[in-house]
Amino acid sequence: MGLTYSKVRGGVSFTVGELKLEVTFPDAKVARVLYAPMTKGERKSLVVTSSSYVEPSIEEGNGTLRLSTGELIIEINPDYSISFMDSKGNLMAREVRREVGDNGLGGLWSNQVIIAKGKGFYGLGQHQGLFNYRNHEVHLLQRNPTETALPILISNVGYGLMWDHYSLSRVRVGELTSDESRIEYWSEDVDAVDYYFILGPSIDNVVSGYRRLTGKAPMLPKWAFGYWQSRERYRSQNEVISIVKEFRRRGIPIDVIVQDWFYWGKYGWNAMRFDEENYPNPTEMAKEVHGLGTRIIISIWPIFGQKTEVHKAFKDKGYLIPGSLNYDPFNEEARREYWRLIAENFAKVGIDGWWLDASEPELDRPRDTSSDRGTWSFYTGLHDSTTAMGRGSMYLNAYPLMHTKAVYEGQRGSMNRRVVILTRSAFLGQQRHSAITWSGDVHHDWGVLAGQIPAGLNFSISGIPYWTTDTGGFFSGDPATPAYGEVFTRWFQWSTFCPVMRVHGTWYAKEPWMFPEPIYSILRQYIEFRYRLLPYIYSVAWMVTEGDYTMMRPLVMDFQDDEVLNIGDQYMFGPFIMVSPVTVPTRKRRVYLPGKGQWFDFWTGRRYAGGSYIDVDAPLDRIPLHVKAGSILPLGPVKSNSSEQENPIELRVYDGGDSEFRLYFDDGESYNYEKGEYCIIPLRWLNSEGKLIIGDASGSYCSSISGIQFNVVIVSEGHGTGVLPSKPDYSVNYSGRTVEVKVK
Repeated sequence: MGLTYSKVRGGVSFTVGELKLEVTFPDAKVARVLYAPMTKGERKSLVVTSSSYVEPSIEEGNGTLRLSTGELIIEINPDYSISFMDSKGNLMAREVRREVGDNGLGGLWSNQVIIAKGKGFYGLGQHQGLFNYRNHEVHLLQRNPTETALPILISNVGYGLMWDHYSLSRVRVGELTSDESRIEYWSEDVDAVDYYFILGPSIDNVVSGYRRLTGKAPMLPKWAFGYWQSRERYRSQNEVISIVKEFRRRGIPIDVIVQDWFYWGKYGWNAMRFDEENYPNPTEMAKEVHGLGTRIIISIWPIFGQKTEVHKAFKDKGYLIPGSLNYDPFNEEARREYWRLIAENFAKVGIDGWWLDASEPELDRPRDTSSDRGTWSFYTGLHDSTTAMGRGSMYLNAYPLMHTKAVYEGQRGSMNRRVVILTRSAFLGQQRHSAITWSGDVHHDWGVLAGQIPAGLNFSISGIPYWTTDTGGFFSGDPATPAYGEVFTRWFQWSTFCPVMRVHGTWYAKEPWMFPEPIYSILRQYIEFRYRLLPYIYSVAWMVTEGDYTMMRPLVMDFQDDEVLNIGDQYMFGPFIMVSPVTVPTRKRRVYLPGKGQWFDFWTGRRYAGGSYIDVDAPLDRIPLHVKAGSILPLGPVKSNSSEQENPIELRVYDGGDSEFRLYFDDGESYNYEKGEYCIIPLRWLNSEGKLIIGDASGSYCSSISGIQFNVVIVSEGHGTGVLPSKPDYSVNYSGRTVEVKVK
């Protein structure tokens, strides 16, 4: 006798005791499993924005129900366990246990066991030092530093599991056989088991499926990819301006200066205004910073001191989480008012972006009325409170999503200027809010540096593309000491190849000139290197927005079939550059060259065969970098900021394979690219013909780009290497029409 089911939109529904089990298809390669009490109405997700469904074919046989979209096959077995298969019937995963029970909080706990194909599992957000989660346990709970909870797990085989749960959760991944694992997923407080199976087969396909469900990642403004200088803290309007002037006096490129906390002075904690004693004219400050070709970002908190006017107003209107000093972003009116204050007090005076600190949240409970602030926590405070949407325990991990929503939707609804949010925590879907997450208030030693790299890689593969760190550690060492100078240099070199390059910290100032030689010159070189890379980085950012690409890529994304499952200290930065940071005080490092093709040492031009380990020289001024054979690497001129013209552009060609790349240009600031106002110049290298084709420019923004000189360099040992511009083998004056360069 077969299973009894009814049809629902995009799938089927079953009655299992007092619960309903629904299996539906939001997409041809995505399945949703919902297991909820019969009394539960339509569940509104904070994470999933897609409302589309695909109708599957339905077949019955041997007591099993088979659903298929042609891309993804789901079988519901007689015991209501669920099997997930690709279009060829290959089993990817099977949910073998699914339980819920009364959690004593007014909701349900849930527990699932899934037998999953794969021996590499990644994602889950950011967890210091962990890379492949096989044989590890992770608690999903927002906490500063380094704990960012994203309930999405991706297998090296090419599929992902995403849970639409917001409470404290625990994930255990155990080894069963050489190619099979056991996943146990437990959540403390849910109203239903609600999760998604996302089929690849490539990991890029999985990330794309995640973003189709939860939202695309908009373009950041171009200036966000330049160099950011920050400190805890600049103490006056004059100091902010003087720091930017010193960068300009020394000829060091910079795009962003950051104003951290306490600018509110006598008005109280996060009063949403400047104290005139130290900031007599914020409008003039922003104007002068802009006149120096730099942007300014300001730190804003979700916590309001008891002595502030904002706290009084939010408390009177019921906009605070009960018993706390934190506003409630689960309240739509509170979100609107939060943005209104930002717009009125900061955007109007010319501030360019928003540093949303303590977004886990760092929930503050007042001690007494004489104190401006109180005692804070990352779990118990919100857990035992009630948000506008319900129990804090149920919505615990989603706070940063709703917090960034307030600012992103507020700015998008009021101006045609790209949103930039820097924030300390994240949740599923946050990529749609133009949010950059940093790893929190970390220390500055070698072990922390080493642990940051896999943390960033797992965050990136989780589907949120923009991530950064407090370069050199928030709790800084002394720049005058050799030991810290070396740690900082290696961290700084690695930051050059993070999606956002940003220095921040406390105790000691860390502007480049605070370090003695030779450190100062090395830091300057890498800032200039970052600006040479901008044509490449900004074009990769377009790939992120248009094609759901990932900029900072664990090797498993591009070399799924190679033995890279446990390599968490090397990665691809875009499609061409492999980065191997140095994380101990040494002058050599061992590097694995994945794949079957060849690799070029960026610094020497020497070729190496893929599929091998090599020992690479790593003097203090050099981070090991390797470029895939068959790459076309565009490098622009060094410039003082990102808005200056990129002309000429050096095209370094690394032969040994065919390649394509699209150079992307737009106004760098507005959302007009969404209307097609951009320009793309396609580049193509045909290795067997020894031919580089610079194709026709396309897009309505192309008229804004004047003639570009492309300097073509065919890389070989000792030629086309290092940071400085190379002597071109060919020069092309490009006017938008196809040019072919024959090099053989």
